[in-house]
Amino acid sequence: MLRIITTGLSAKPERKLTTNSYLDWTVKAWVAVILTGQWIFALYILVQFTLPLLTGQLDESRYAYMIRGYVNGDTFNNAILLLHVIPVMLISLSGTFQLFPAVRKHYPRFHRINGRVYLAFGLLGAIGGLYLTWVTGSRLSDLGALGVTVNGLLIPVMVYFAWHYALQRDFARHQRYAVHAFILINGVWTFRLLLMGWFMLNQGPQGNSANLDGPADVTLSFASYLLPMFIAELIFRARARNTVANRVTVSIAVGIAILITLLGTVAATMMMWGPRIVGY
Repeated sequence: MLRIITTGLSAKPERKLTTNSYLDWTVKAWVAVILTGQWIFALYILVQFTLPLLTGQLDESRYAYMIRGYVNGDTFNNAILLLHVIPVMLISLSGTFQLFPAVRKHYPRFHRINGRVYLAFGLLGAIGGLYLTWVTGSRLSDLGALGVTVNGLLIPVMVYFAWHYALQRDFARHQRYAVHAFILINGVWTFRLLLMGWFMLNQGPQGNSANLDGPADVTLSFASYLLPMFIAELIFRARARNTVANRVTVSIAVGIAILITLLGTVAATMMMWGPRIVGY
């Protein structure tokens, strides 16, 4: 009996356990950084849009920094803008909770309801964003808007499959598509992080243009969702294959993602959100 129990014990399983733990902790750290950045962004939405709406202080003079913000008297398009922007505050606060295994395990009802609300608002946000970009002209150039457009078109696809597999109770596939939906729904937020982080690293624009159609602008607009989606796929594959080499490689990739997200959050807070939050 002793031989049976101890046969499988060696340095290799201990090493696998260590890499398992390291990958799990790096993923948790990445989620924590994302959560911090999302909540700062939610605070920005609160002070810039939600509170002015509630207090009757909405005026186009407040949004001169936007490509096309609130326009006095344009009731329909203003409603589309607010329905696109204000729910971002809610899903920024709630969306990251969908990523916590403990929440899914101990509060399944909350996970289901919160997930449905998140996906529904994410879908509406995608439709509203495409409308604002291509109908009301909330873009600086066609080329510069290409990345965010592809992002918006992919959201309904991932939302559909995430919802479909949840109803089928195929939770492994549901989780995969839900994570990709989360990344895409936050694609424009991530683009802000990458762009501001790029400016901070270069101490100014480098390969950027005033119309956001420079090579760096276009690359970052696509990378804002394709890169985290690629890393998410690496995480899923590493957990499925469960080899030391895969887990070490993916842990390094997630570590790089943590640094990029942290840098972008700091840069976006300093250059965009922070001054407008403090100056409210």
